[in-house]
Amino acid sequence: MTQPPQPPQQPPNTPPPAGPPSGGFGAPQDPPPGGFGQPTPPPADPFGKQPQQPPQQPAAPQDAPAGGYGTPPPAAGGYPTPPAPQPNGYGYPQAPQQGYGYPQGPAGQPGMPQQGYGYPTQPMQPQYGAPQPAGDGGKKFSTQMQIIVAAAVAVVLIIGGGIIYAATGDDKGGTNEASSSGATGGEAKGGEGDGLAGGDEKAPASTKSEVAFQLPEPVVTDITTVMGSWVTDKAYVKSGVAEITAYDRDKGTKLWSVPLPGEVCSASRHMSKDFKTAIVFEETKATKANKYPSCNQVGVIDMSAGKLLWSKGVTSATGGDKPIRFDEVTLSGTTVAAGGTSGGAAFKLDDGAELWKPKVGADGCYDRGYAGGEALAVVRKCGTSDSPQLTVQALNPTTGAPLSSFQMPAGVDYASIVSTKPLVVAADVGDTAGDGSGISDFFSIDAATGKLIVRIPADAEQYAARCGSTEVERCQNLAVGNNRLYVPTENHDGTSEYGETNEVVAFDLTTGKLLGGRADAGDRYSLTPLRMDGTNVIAYKEPPYDKGGQIVSIDGETFKQTLLMENPSDEAVREAERRFSTDHSEILYKDGRFFKSKRLVSKRSTSDADEKLYLVVAYRTD
Repeated sequence: MTQPPQPPQQPPNTPPPAGPPSGGFGAPQDPPPGGFGQPTPPPADPFGKQPQQPPQQPAAPQDAPAGGYGTPPPAAGGYPTPPAPQPNGYGYPQAPQQGYGYPQGPAGQPGMPQQGYGYPTQPMQPQYGAPQPAGDGGKKFSTQMQIIVAAAVAVVLIIGGGIIYAATGDDKGGTNEASSSGATGGEAKGGEGDGLAGGDEKAPASTKSEVAFQLPEPVVTDITTVMGSWVTDKAYVKSGVAEITAYDRDKGTKLWSVPLPGEVCSASRHMSKDFKTAIVFEETKATKANKYPSCNQVGVIDMSAGKLLWSKGVTSATGGDKPIRFDEVTLSGTTVAAGGTSGGAAFKLDDGAELWKPKVGADGCYDRGYAGGEALAVVRKCGTSDSPQLTVQALNPTTGAPLSSFQMPAGVDYASIVSTKPLVVAADVGDTAGDGSGISDFFSIDAATGKLIVRIPADAEQYAARCGSTEVERCQNLAVGNNRLYVPTENHDGTSEYGETNEVVAFDLTTGKLLGGRADAGDRYSLTPLRMDGTNVIAYKEPPYDKGGQIVSIDGETFKQTLLMENPSDEAVREAERRFSTDHSEILYKDGRFFKSKRLVSKRSTSDADEKLYLVVAYRTD
């Protein structure tokens, strides 16, 4: 199957040839126009108190962004609800404080006094805090500066004072503020037999890993999909070119291979308890006469037995004898569900018996794609391509009947289901994310009633989770558990001259508030959540150019980190690891074994014809 090539990714923390790197956090984007549902909590600064640098000269007033800084979606009835200012976040002026060590400009940055949501934004005043001329010891504001800061605080308190309790109070009259500084998770070393409270993974006696195996990249003549990888109790299973192959997860020796008539187009990320999974593949290999065969076959691989249990195509309910194309497939319990632009179908896991066929209503609605795991949910699309209307439904996995329905707000062309239990959806509302991540907001939904619990703005310039632009179940770099959404921040300057770093923070799925804790990647590392392990978060630390990567377990409550694996820093080994971009690779960790693999392979250029390229790199601890 030929697909458009992915843009090349530059690994983070690569030392530049000269001069410090550019980049860092920009000003937050405006939340999307339009609104939906309940009042939305204000975006919070995930980095807490930050040092501020004095301007060389007073900054000129800046115009407010269109629509007002941080304009929220209107609440029910169409009226915006101004949020309370957050401590150490947007809306409060800050004195110089210790923080991450990257400077901020004098205006338009988090921490500057601003008016609330929905109000005209006043011109920014320069921040002060520079040492004063001799005579006051360099430690005091001038009288003029004190007046400016006091006035700014008064403006904020007048605007926000009437709603502080509504945004932060609990039912008992206390406070439940979304602190952005909070506790920072430290890192602990593993010990022999250390079991991690709340999860199944254990810390090994030695966290130093070794290369288990490296599988060479197959030679292809075009861009080829090799999507799909799984870890069973005995094998690492990976899609290849028109095949599914299992390897000994410690040695990389081939255990079995299942040939397919064409390329693998899509694969479920889920497995059954007895290690069955679902795939979509082409009916035939590409030929000169048929360069683009259809992805119309749904099948189930038994990864314990090493065989294709069944495969079949489905014709449209509206007629025709050709099987329809499917874009993605998932698994929930004993139900396999596949969706695409021609609608969705479902089958029994064990024998492929048809549960339902594509349903296209008189209104043109169809099942665009499904998400599985602990429950089954669907994104159903109606309307026209120019004006789509998306509905997210929790489904009965046996009949496909909707258990509840939630209508996405206008301005959403595609929606991705992050989690089915709890039900969490991501979308780029009004194409406001602007970074290709597919996420401007998260929606926490009550799957039993279809009611919105809370809408969580996720400024694309601050948070680094990603979702596929069209796929329903292709979100990555995030995890959901403990009634929380764990996301990484974008990389920003660290304390070293060239290094960058980031953090993992969490949002409460009931209140939408940014919780008071974070896990720090550490200087020159970049931290990415992979999955939940009970109540813990398994995360990958993408390394700097001279180190190997790490796997850590993050306590979902305290954010304390336990090191599970540290990969070798030998040049050849670390370079092989760095070849796999985190955003465009499949990354798995289980039982002290770590795998990075490609989703696409392409024809080699003349410049890399003799270079060692890998389909998979694997590591293990003792």
